[in-house]
Amino acid sequence: MYSKAFAALALICVTGLATAEDWPGWRGPRADGTVTDKGFSLKWSATDNVKWKLELPGTGHSSPVVSKGKVFVAGCVEAEKTRVLYCVDRVTGKLLWEKTSVVSDLEKKHGENTYASSTPATDGEHVYITFLDKPQMRVYCYDFDGKLLWSKNPGEFHSVHGFCSPPMLYKDLVIVNGDQDAPKGQSAYIVAFDKKTGEEKWRTDRPNKLRSYCPPVVVEVDGKKQLVMTGSKCVASYDPDTGKQNWIIDGPTEQFVSSMVMHDGVLLLTAGFPVHWVMAIKPGGAGNVTKSHILWSKKGDGGYVPSPVAHGGKLFLVDDAGVASCWDVKTGKMFWKERLSAKKHHASAVAADGRIYLTSDEGVTYVLKAGEEFEILAKNPLGEPVFASPAFSNGDIFIRGAKHLWCIGK
Repeated sequence: MYSKAFAALALICVTGLATAEDWPGWRGPRADGTVTDKGFSLKWSATDNVKWKLELPGTGHSSPVVSKGKVFVAGCVEAEKTRVLYCVDRVTGKLLWEKTSVVSDLEKKHGENTYASSTPATDGEHVYITFLDKPQMRVYCYDFDGKLLWSKNPGEFHSVHGFCSPPMLYKDLVIVNGDQDAPKGQSAYIVAFDKKTGEEKWRTDRPNKLRSYCPPVVVEVDGKKQLVMTGSKCVASYDPDTGKQNWIIDGPTEQFVSSMVMHDGVLLLTAGFPVHWVMAIKPGGAGNVTKSHILWSKKGDGGYVPSPVAHGGKLFLVDDAGVASCWDVKTGKMFWKERLSAKKHHASAVAADGRIYLTSDEGVTYVLKAGEEFEILAKNPLGEPVFASPAFSNGDIFIRGAKHLWCIGK
């Protein structure tokens, strides 16, 4: 009797894990902040609905990623000038291993950046991370036991604001954005490496040689894959298998940080500096499509750093000053615009369980109803600052705070 009951329970648990989604890279399994899992906490605090918290030795804005029972996140131990990759058990919160990738002088950076801002990416067997070894960019591949399998130097990286370039995985490739303030005689670039060997497979020049921090996103348009990316005074699309450019849109502004999302066949972005924009793009055509493929745009709205999320035909975003808004994806109609907080926001939006999760720098996560009417469902203070974007997987929310990695769950 006992053995049959135990076996049935084990089967239920295994089945649940098999259907649940990992959070394998920047902004999750679709790189757009959307979640198909259910059962995430609506309310929590520093003591309620906390499964565990782990104090991390290093600082950084690197977001956690989750794969096959492990959580990976990057940090910098500033006193030792080390850039480190951490591996944590997702069930217990125990630190399983830490690997120092870089030991070098700390680079000049913006006050809101860190020395470990890139988010890792994993394919379930290997984990990839990027750091700056001033002035060289470094890309590292580790196995799940922490063994270094390869490292590559795509080239120099220069930026007055410091470094952040999360790796993005596509098929057998690791793709990295090398937009930079390129010195004379150097280029800005996107580069792709073989996931297993680190061999460089393709490299594409970027047009305007200006820093950006936007990881590329792969979307499907009319049955074909496109690698799309903002940055360097433009929005551009490339063939992810070859790096060949498909189309380009000028602007709409100079500098970009947030990632684009695809919803209902429309590419959506919020940017940037010196002017904020919200924009919707029809992701097709060839060459310069600035005059033909912008579906709608709004100057002066949107944010710079936090990436948006789309759900149910609506675009949800929060700007850097804590003002949230909701837009119709196809028409650009604004349904509502409301202030959440007097504090800044850097974390990107997540859509889960019919809700929108928006986390402020002071560590308060605002949970909104994902609808045309503004409704705050919960305000969840964590008790420490949060600048990194959260990870959602199988009912658990992983939040990287200023000092701790948290696991929030019922």
